[in-house]
Amino acid sequence: MSRRTDRINEQLREEISTLLTRQVKDPRLNAVISITRVVSSGDLRSARVYISVMGNQETREAALAGMRSAASYLRRELRARINMKHTPFLSYQLDDSLEEADQVLRLMNRVKPEDEMIEEQATQSPKIPGGG
Repeated sequence: MSRRTDRINEQLREEISTLLTRQVKDPRLNAVISITRVVSSGDLRSARVYISVMGNQETREAALAGMRSAASYLRRELRARINMKHTPFLSYQLDDSLEEADQVLRLMNRVKPEDEMIEEQATQSPKIPGGG
């Protein structure tokens, strides 16, 4: 991706986040929602918006449905806020990367005590009979 595309992606992410917190009044969007990243197409006419939602699967699906129903409103507001030749069409997807990272960290924490025991055994010097 070019620097320009990266800047536009970041600007879209910030503006969508601002609109969600200040102007969208959908009860399905009352959960803690983060816009984790935006990935625009090469021609900047479409963009995928990845959202992370705290809560169970039902809450996450409801938030995704709320985002999809607010898509035209968000696009209209973005058109007024961002100076672009074409305002991209937005599609929304759940971002599971935070949950996957959390799961990996939990697995690493379970393995850690075993590694510490092995390290302790390796660092203990064997006693030599008759040595001083």
